[in-house]
Formats: sequence, structure tokens, C-alpha cells
Amino acid sequence: MNSKYTKAYKEVVEIIKYFPQEEYNKIPKEKIEFYETNMDKDYQFAIDPSIDLSKQNISKETNAIIVSLYQDYFATEEQKEKINEILELNEMKEEQEKREKYSPDELFKNNEEAKDIEKNNKQETALVEYKENFFTKFKNFIFKLLHIS
Repeated sequence: MNSKYTKAYKEVVEIIKYFPQEEYNKIPKEKIEFYETNMDKDYQFAIDPSIDLSKQNISKETNAIIVSLYQDYFATEEQKEKINEILELNEMKEEQEKREKYSPDELFKNNEEAKDIEKNNKQETALVEYKENFFTKFKNFIFKLLHIS
């Protein structure tokens, strides 16, 4: 299993230990067992219950799992709708950033800029007129007379 997720499972297990018992019981036992079975047992993580969870140093994966747990087992219908709206907005922002970063217009624009730079860097090559000197002309004349190529 991915080490990011095994560490995230460890963080989730540590966080849910601080839930009130009635909230803890809302989470299915199978889910908790899954996290405990698949967590990184060597990873050391401690939560400070006196500090707000948003200020704790938790991974993105842990945050996503906690949001999922909250949405599935604790949130009211109104809260679920609000969470879905926020998730959709975040997804749209991410898609917009990808579109801006990888847009074909930008890619071609960069390619055109590179071509312009290349054109400016090329030096004109002029044709040099080759003039044979007298000796070379004489030698070629003799070879022609003797039919030597």
C-alpha cells in the first residue's frame, strides 16, 4: 500500500481517539479496523488536543479522510451540501489551473516565441563567389586537352 496512505491512516487513528465516545461509535468498526490494519505502525504521530485540528500538521490525505468521515457519519444534510459545494469549487479551481498551465494556446505561444528567437539567432549566410586563379585554370585546360578527368 502507498506509504502516504499508511501514514494518513495512522494520523486518522490518532485523531479519532480524541473523539467523544458517542461520535467514535458512529464510525463503523470495519472502517476503524481497516485503518488500524493498514496504518504504518512505525510512523510516530501525536495529536495535541489543545490545538485546533486545522492548525495541526496533518497530511492532505489525512485531511481528505477526515472530511470523508465527517461527511458520511456526522454531517447534517445541509452540511453535506455545503461540503459538496466546497469540494466542487476546489475541483473547478484545480481544473482551471490545469487548463491555464497546459492550454494549447499557451503551448503554441511558447513554441512561436521559440521560433522567433531561433530566427533572430540565425545568421545570414552569403554565397561566396569562388574564383579560380590562373594556375588552376591552366591546369584544368591541360587536363581537358589530355582527356583526363
